[in-house]
Amino acid sequence: MIRYFFILFMMIQLNSFGQSYKTQIEKHREHYKEDFLKDFRSPLKQDDLKNLHFFEADSNYRVNAKVELLKNEIPFQMPTYTGTSREYIRYAILSFKLNGVDQKLTVYKSISLSKVEEYKNHLFLPFTDESNSEETYGGGRYIDLSSQDISGDVIEVDFNKAYNPYCAYSDGYQCPKPPVENDIKLKVKAGEMIYTGDKKHK
Repeated sequence: MIRYFFILFMMIQLNSFGQSYKTQIEKHREHYKEDFLKDFRSPLKQDDLKNLHFFEADSNYRVNAKVELLKNEIPFQMPTYTGTSREYIRYAILSFKLNGVDQKLTVYKSISLSKVEEYKNHLFLPFTDESNSEETYGGGRYIDLSSQDISGDVIEVDFNKAYNPYCAYSDGYQCPKPPVENDIKLKVKAGEMIYTGDKKHK
């Protein structure tokens, strides 16, 4: 009898966790949509937001990654989809398992953004995966992190918060191309999906 109630208790706890996590991601996505309306450079307006789509929130795509900080890295030019480039530095290697498969991704720091007080701790995680051009944007997606979120040598990476670059919605933006070293050899069915509205031309 005690075992039965313990199992029932655990099932209730897990269900509660699943619901609260889903609610957390839904709130994150609502704020994400609102930001399009606040940014004067935004390619999307209110009527366009209905064409944004996301995978169902899945906590299996929220992972704790081991952080290996990189030293003596030389800044480099990361190409963008407009043929220009932006200066970044390789900041750390993140190691984790995703769907049972070992992964390593590089996280970068923008040289220009790091000089702005508001973004001095911002870390940039661009990546591609096998869902690109099928269920997700062909050019890959991004995740925003912060160096302040590193605890010891661990940081949480939540692919449910992966988002499309502005280039997914309109031409004319200087969106960095995810480096080859950040190609994930599986489908990441989490985060933002393909935009279904017409791509705009600036």
